[in-house]
Parts: sequence; structure tokens; C-alpha cells
Amino acid sequence: MVGAHNYAVTPMAMQTSPEQPAQVRTIARAIGQWIDRLGVVWVEGQVTQVSRRQGMATVFLSLRDKLADVSVQVTAPRTLVDAMSTPLVEGASVVIQAKPTYYENRGQLSLAAREIRMVGLGELLARLEQRRQLLAAEGLFAETHKRPLPFLPRKVGLITADNSAAERDVVEVGRRRWPGVQFEIRHAAMQGVNATREVIEALQRLEASAEVDVIIIARGGGSVEDLLPFSDEALIRAVHATSTPVISAIGHESDTPLLDLVADVRAATPTDAAKRAIPDVVEESARIQQARERIMRALQVRLSGEQQYLHQLQARPVLRDPASGLSERSEQIEALRQRVTRAVSSMVERSTNDIAHRRARVQALSPLATMARGYSVVQRPDGALVTAIDDVEIAAQLLIRVADGQITTEVTGKESR
Repeated sequence: MVGAHNYAVTPMAMQTSPEQPAQVRTIARAIGQWIDRLGVVWVEGQVTQVSRRQGMATVFLSLRDKLADVSVQVTAPRTLVDAMSTPLVEGASVVIQAKPTYYENRGQLSLAAREIRMVGLGELLARLEQRRQLLAAEGLFAETHKRPLPFLPRKVGLITADNSAAERDVVEVGRRRWPGVQFEIRHAAMQGVNATREVIEALQRLEASAEVDVIIIARGGGSVEDLLPFSDEALIRAVHATSTPVISAIGHESDTPLLDLVADVRAATPTDAAKRAIPDVVEESARIQQARERIMRALQVRLSGEQQYLHQLQARPVLRDPASGLSERSEQIEALRQRVTRAVSSMVERSTNDIAHRRARVQALSPLATMARGYSVVQRPDGALVTAIDDVEIAAQLLIRVADGQITTEVTGKESR
């Protein structure tokens, strides 16, 4: 603790004895008065808890000593915390100007903050928070950009350190879940100055592979400083630009580098990443069996329903004795056929009689019929009809047509009436 002033604290002298003990309120009041004499102090520590209670104008903090296992409660006006350029988060190192306060009724020491400043790691976390806000404003962390993981990837791309526990966890868990799974492993530095560059290069090589359907970036946790490469803006943009789904498995549940926000899936550990990327053959076999059973039950229910429907149809009179309907229709057809036959016969008979009458009339009017009664037609050789004696000359040749042929004759004389 660094004070703003040098305090000369005189010890409290209270005359007490078993026969004349001090009351609790007296001791509490004395402690409060002594603490109040400290005045305003500057204190450095690490924020381990931030509690914002809805509807309250006060924010409650837990400030822990960096070396000793000592913590103290801090209260700060919400306006003071909200006015900070960087949001106050757990794990931040801060220097706080505060007035120590002792609550007599609870016997609790608290610091009433008047000013809060980020220092050391706190400044680092502040820069990361600013970077997070800028990238979030660009939409790099939007849910609309998240790509779904394939059900069964042809090949799993893995970026991790060489011979690391993260690599063993992912490979062993993956092969235990699906023995036929294939990995394409790219080793890269997981911390240090070269980590960002090597991880980006490995990511680009896996992205270029047509067989890699999902990429896991895995590391086994570490301090905030160790995880800084996974909050680098270049890496964040490289992951956002990939078309292959990316799983972030950096650190543990409490570690939250910016890679977790841009990745399509955030896994708590490398083991969790393997479980998310690779299905369990036992579980999937059980699901397939369950699906088969559901399908069989559905088919049985459907078949049973259709069978009942067929029974209902068969119970209908028309299906119980189909011949009865056919017999009725056959009788109707036979009656219609007879009616048609009678109608056609009557029509034919009438038409036959009409034709006979017309034939008789035609025959009566025919020239041949007239000739058959003894008449004939006289023609000159040129075919002209002879209708008067002046139409022929003596010795002229004539043709006489009778009913059964013609006669050639010569005119030997003419006699008029």
C-alpha cells in the first residue's frame, strides 16, 4: 500500500480488564476512529471481482494484493466506473485513490474509491478491450459470420505447438471418438514474437487444402501475456477471412483471447475442441439405431392405419359383392342394346320400304320400261333423234333402239298423216 502522506499512527490506549471490559460498540467505534485518521490513500492491487447491481449507484469491487493472499472490498460510484476510458474487468491491475471506511455495525473494512487508474497488466487489458471494441464495431465478431461445423469432416486441420499436450489431447480424443478420422497437423509457435506469424502461415496452408473441413487452433492455457498472440489484429482478420470453420481452443474456461470471439466455435479446452469437431461413433450408432426404431414404429403405425382403412373399404357393400353391381350394369346395358337394335331395325325397315317405292317410281319413269312396252327410239347415224318425217331423207340409214338392242334400217319411203 502506497500512501499519499506519511502517517504517524499512535497506538490506542484503552484501560480494560476482566472486571471492566469494553463494549463491542466501544471497540468498533475506536477502530473506526483510528482508521478514519488514515485519510485518503493510494492503494495498488488486482481486481478479482466486479459486481454491478441493477438499480444501484454503487459498484462493488474486490481488490487483491499481488503478493499476499489479502483482499479488501472497494466501493466506487457507478459514474466513476462508467467514465473510465477502458471498462474495468476482472484481472486488471489498478491504482485506486480511496478513503478507508470501517462499518461499525458489520465490523467490515472497505475502501471508498475516488479515482481509479489502470497500471501494468491493467493497461494491457485496456488496450485489448479497445481493440475488441474496434473489431466488434467492424462486425468481425458478428454471429452472422459464424459458419456451422461439418457433421463428419474428411480431414481435421490442427494448429498447435510441436509435441504439445494440446496436440495429444486433440488427436487421442478424436481417434477415440471416430477411429477413422484424419488429421493434418501444422506446428507453430504458441507464444513469443513469432507466434502470430507462424499461426497465420499454418492457417493459410490449411485453408488452401481442399480436404480440410475444419481447423482447430489449440494451446494449453497460460498467462495473459502468453496469450497475447491470439489477440493480435492480424490473426483475428486472417481467421475472419477463412472460408473453413475455425475452432478456438486457447487456454482454459477463464482465458478469453480475441481469437475466441472471431472463431466460429469457442472450445473451453483442446479436448472440448476435439469433441465439438469429431462425432462419437458410439453415440452416432446409438442415434442411428434410435432413428431406425422410430422409423419402424412410424411404418408400423402407418401400415396398421392403412390396413384398417382397407378393412373398412372391404366392408362396404359394393366391395363385399362386386358382382352385384356388374350384374345390374349388365342388365342395363342389355336393355339399352335391345332398344338400339329395335330402333335400328325399324329405321332399316322404313328405309328399305322407301327405297323400294322410289325404285318402282324410277323404273316406271325409265325409257327402257317404256321401250319394254313396245316403244322404240329412232336416230340418225350422227345420233340425232328422228321426231318427224322431215328429219330423214329417202335411202338414209337409221338406227332403231328397242328395249333389248338396236336395229339398222334404210328409209325407202315417207308418208305423212
